[in-house]
Amino acid sequence: MSRIGRKPISIPAGVNLEIGRSEVVVKGPKGELRTPLPEGITVRAENSVAVVERSGDSRSQRMFHGLTRSLLANAIKGVSEGFSKELEIVGVGYKAEHKGDKVIFQLGYSHPIEFSIPKGISIQVEGGTKLTVSGIDKQLVGQVAANIRSLRKPDVYKGKGIRYKGEVLRRKVGKAGVGGQ
Repeated sequence: MSRIGRKPISIPAGVNLEIGRSEVVVKGPKGELRTPLPEGITVRAENSVAVVERSGDSRSQRMFHGLTRSLLANAIKGVSEGFSKELEIVGVGYKAEHKGDKVIFQLGYSHPIEFSIPKGISIQVEGGTKLTVSGIDKQLVGQVAANIRSLRKPDVYKGKGIRYKGEVLRRKVGKAGVGGQ
């Protein structure tokens, strides 16, 4: 049996689950998320605890058991607490500026880059070099952070670019220089 799928999910106060045949709707103080239910997977909610169960023991149902439990736990955490990723911009002249529903990046290219903020995501820019991407959908928060990072990945020689906070970079050594003759 799946170790992850077996674990019960605690439901915090203020979060409601509406369990249907093909999806679970999770409503909380921060918003609403929908989690699909694969064939043969069911969810039971009682006494502020949700349990994900499977009807059979086929390989696909074992795989979907843990996946569904993880997606449901992330949805419950998202509508109650939310998720966030922090990014840092490193480099001389590299900066970001929040304007309306866009973030404008100066990343050493000949032109500024306009990044549209998707619905359900909020981005805060602190001091022009620190960004915080936050929202209720864990997958969307991670994808937006990855898209922002891909605008200028960290350089392996100087470390300039956009990186996650706390990310450790493997730096390469530059040219060795000319030896004596």
